[in-house]
Amino acid sequence: MNVTPLFPRAAAPRQVSFDRHELNLILALYGRMVAAGLWRDYALSMERDAAIFAAFRRAAERPDYQVVKRPSLRDRQGAFALLGAAGVVLRRGHEL
Repeated sequence: MNVTPLFPRAAAPRQVSFDRHELNLILALYGRMVAAGLWRDYALSMERDAAIFAAFRRAAERPDYQVVKRPSLRDRQGAFALLGAAGVVLRRGHEL
C-alpha cells in the first residue's frame, strides 16, 4: 500500500559555513592584525544564504572588513567577497 502525504514536510534550510581551510586562512590573518593592534574583535554569522566573518577595530563599531561567502555566486563572480567599512565591495573572487 502506497501512502502519499497531503502536506509533505519541507526540507530544513541548509546553513552556509566556512570550511576548516577557509577559516584557518581567515583566523591567521585576524591573528596578525590583532598582533599589529589594528583589530580587537570579530563576529561570525552563518546564515541560510551566506557566511560572514566580520573584523572590528572596537567591539561597539561597525566592522572594518567583512569576508562574505555566498555559494550561490560561485559560478558567476565568485563565492567570496571582501567588503569595506561602508559595505562597499572591495574585491570578489573564487578563492580567498
